[in-house]
Amino acid sequence: MTEMKKKVCPACGGKKVIKGECVCDMEWRGSQKGDDWEDCQCTPDQTCKECHGKGYIEEAK
Repeated sequence: MTEMKKKVCPACGGKKVIKGECVCDMEWRGSQKGDDWEDCQCTPDQTCKECHGKGYIEEAK
């Protein structure tokens, strides 16, 4: 039987979630909310696709 070794996920660093990023630029307008404009575009947080939200990957020894 093969033993499985847990290794910290290199994609998320063991945090299970990859934080979204925000980009703010006064040159372009993002989206309008009511009478105000949002100058920042943000991506949402995502569950890590490499480790499927476990924080580690399993490797055969």
